[in-house]
Amino acid sequence: MTTYFFWGEDDYKINATLKKLKSELLDPMWIDFNYIKVNAASDQQVIEALNQASTSPFGIGDRLTWLSDTTIAQKCSESLLAELERTLNHLPDNSHLIFTSSSKPDGRIKSTKLLQKAAKIQEFSLIPSWNTGEINQLVKDTAKLEGVNLTNDGVDFLVEAVGGDSRRLVMELQKLKLLTDSSQVLDIKVDAKAIAQLVNQTAHNSFQLASAIRLGQVSQALSLLAELLNNNEAGLRIAATLTTQFRTWLWVKVMQESGERDDKAIATAAEISNPKRIYYFKQEVQHLTSHNLIKALSVLLQLELGLKRGANETVVLQTAVIELCTLTQS
Repeated sequence: MTTYFFWGEDDYKINATLKKLKSELLDPMWIDFNYIKVNAASDQQVIEALNQASTSPFGIGDRLTWLSDTTIAQKCSESLLAELERTLNHLPDNSHLIFTSSSKPDGRIKSTKLLQKAAKIQEFSLIPSWNTGEINQLVKDTAKLEGVNLTNDGVDFLVEAVGGDSRRLVMELQKLKLLTDSSQVLDIKVDAKAIAQLVNQTAHNSFQLASAIRLGQVSQALSLLAELLNNNEAGLRIAATLTTQFRTWLWVKVMQESGERDDKAIATAAEISNPKRIYYFKQEVQHLTSHNLIKALSVLLQLELGLKRGANETVVLQTAVIELCTLTQS
């Protein structure tokens, strides 16, 4: 038995990891009996999934139970906590449990402390657009896995064009792989000139959208949102990235307003791994107020709720972007 807790906004990497686990643990002939995915929106749904996980698998292979979009590591009732503890203590050896969430587990609550002891917790966060060093390494590593040999300027082009979007990076590299496979030259190196013919250089990501909103640039923000949606970016993923960014800005602003001057202390409170980045965050929040940042998080909470209830994705995202821009302008 193994319990996993995957969290972060990079749902592509999470799904790729889940796909690998399914192929390793489940027998394809018995997958319909031994694999279940549950949208863990309510305590009752979570408990039903935990009961499924407590059941031994049918036939050949193991059982895999996936609780997606769970909030069990952010809030957990006493009754649900008791059920979680009972399940984790009596999970069959050939049954595996996976929790996924876009939000970081809250280390202060009992359910998270329980999961920290019993589960393998792994972060799948998107690399922020400013961290070009990590994005550069991501491009190189992914290109190697996909069998595409890039020149240095080819790597630089993809860093600029795709950023930390691992899903799109794989898709673009697969297109480039077709180019190399069709070439008569062995071990061809793909340069920026060749990539430019297949890859849109003006790609944008949710971090750039957050930046446009921070500056109150309504038309620019709506344009970036339209491009993200046209590139099949998931609405919940956009909302999660915006929430993370605004929460970080709020922490930095609150610490500033409280008189804190130590960048390491601010970085710890805001959960920023690199204290040197605090200088840039201070510049970004200079014209913002903590009051309006709190209001922005309320807008984003309503956005997430609307998306999960099946509201029109484009409409609710556009409405939220306009509301957020209004707050940052004031």
